[in-house]
Amino acid sequence: MDWTRGAREEPGYWLTRFLVLRLLGLVYLVAFLCLADQLLPLLGSRGLLPIPLFLRQVAEEAGSASAGFRQVPTLFWLDDSDRFLQAAAWSGVVLSIPVLLGFANGLLMAVLWALYMSFVHVGQDWYSFGWEIQLLETGFLAIFLCAPLDARPFPRRPPPREIIWLLRWLTFRIMLGAGLIKLRGDPCWRQLTCLYYHYETQPIPNPLSRTLHFMPRWFHRAGVLFNHLTELVAPWFVFWPRPARLAAGIVMVTFQVFLICSGNLSFLNWLTLVPILACFDDAFLSRFLPAALVRASARAAETAMPVRSQRVVAGAVLAFVAVLSVAPVRNLLSGRQVMNTSFDRLDLVNTYGAFGSVGRERDEIVLEGTDDAVPGDDADWRPYEFKCKPGDPMRRPCMISPYHYRLDWLMWFAAMSRPERYPWSLHLVWKLLHGDPGVLSLLANDPFPGAPPRFIRATLYRYRFAPRGDPGGAWWTRERLGTWLPPLSTEDLRLRRFLRSYDWLDDSG
Repeated sequence: MDWTRGAREEPGYWLTRFLVLRLLGLVYLVAFLCLADQLLPLLGSRGLLPIPLFLRQVAEEAGSASAGFRQVPTLFWLDDSDRFLQAAAWSGVVLSIPVLLGFANGLLMAVLWALYMSFVHVGQDWYSFGWEIQLLETGFLAIFLCAPLDARPFPRRPPPREIIWLLRWLTFRIMLGAGLIKLRGDPCWRQLTCLYYHYETQPIPNPLSRTLHFMPRWFHRAGVLFNHLTELVAPWFVFWPRPARLAAGIVMVTFQVFLICSGNLSFLNWLTLVPILACFDDAFLSRFLPAALVRASARAAETAMPVRSQRVVAGAVLAFVAVLSVAPVRNLLSGRQVMNTSFDRLDLVNTYGAFGSVGRERDEIVLEGTDDAVPGDDADWRPYEFKCKPGDPMRRPCMISPYHYRLDWLMWFAAMSRPERYPWSLHLVWKLLHGDPGVLSLLANDPFPGAPPRFIRATLYRYRFAPRGDPGGAWWTRERLGTWLPPLSTEDLRLRRFLRSYDWLDDSG
């Protein structure tokens, strides 16, 4: 394989752009499908964290709706009704499909970016994850990677080199930010022991996670070393000459694929692959792609018609991102580095990081309900199962990446804290006490199909992977730690006062 070709001629990026946009189309499609499926019970007018209530509070604090828009840019200042929210989510689904199929232009990518930004800015706890702003930054760059109006897979305008460089710059910040937050955070990353725990304690393990957890310790230590190689060394080579850049890209792609296989980290790793693809040029990619596709890209390159306006716009974007990169770079250099933070209102250039700390134990909240008049320990408590997070020790872990169950993920965080830190958890209990169909759609079962229970409680358990070959066939073992929420009913005055303080209590429950 000749990796020195770049020394003799300038490589092209027609295939690179094609793959970047198609993979980004897949991520957008999954992200908007998650929205369409979970939007109303999480964020609708009767959801756990209603968007209309959030926007009203922002407007009151800012002094007006227009001032609120400047603080929280979103299309939903125009209309925050459930019908409009659903229409926006499904519009994102529909518009993502042609991008996935290879048909994208700047206008289409701008609409997708604006739609998703509008949801991220009002998504509150459900959209507080780093991959949300990472999708916004990646989507913003993709607007200028395309031709403005020509949506053909290989339009006449060549891929702007400036945007390819900015995708590599994004790759550099994502990977190095993740590596530095580990070195500066949990000492187990420096001691090469974090993977002793990670596969078991990560947010949503998959079936392979248990196998990996029981691998020998030398395997885990080697895994941490590979993590450091990928996040702390490889990013520095994304701007180097072609052989080093290709090698760095291969290392980073291998790492992301392994992460996809080892757990359910939403669409984070799929999304991270998008800018990493900018490390590869057509000469490299043509060795792995169908011949017809390679010929089509070659024909496009031969008939390309560069225009001055495209270079001017790409140069302006490059300069704009350079200015906005000052704060993220300062953060990377700081001993008090923060991760997954935006420094501008539109989330155009951000700082990233993941797993700065790794839990040693896995605690889970199990919600249970009972119809008994007295909610004691001897009552008939029936558990609510979530769609993916651990519950029944006999249930096989799910495999859902790149899809994302947002309630399951937040329950993982809540188990490490108290209900006051996650007030929506009490709203969730209130909804279950009323048999709310929207909230029940977020769960895997309804143990009270006829009528809601009298009481609901939340019990905290410590979960551990059961060894492979467990005689009972269990995937998990668990130990009860105590009560996370005591038994609550619709008549509980403290619960009612708490919900009223958040303006969540209405006549209909």
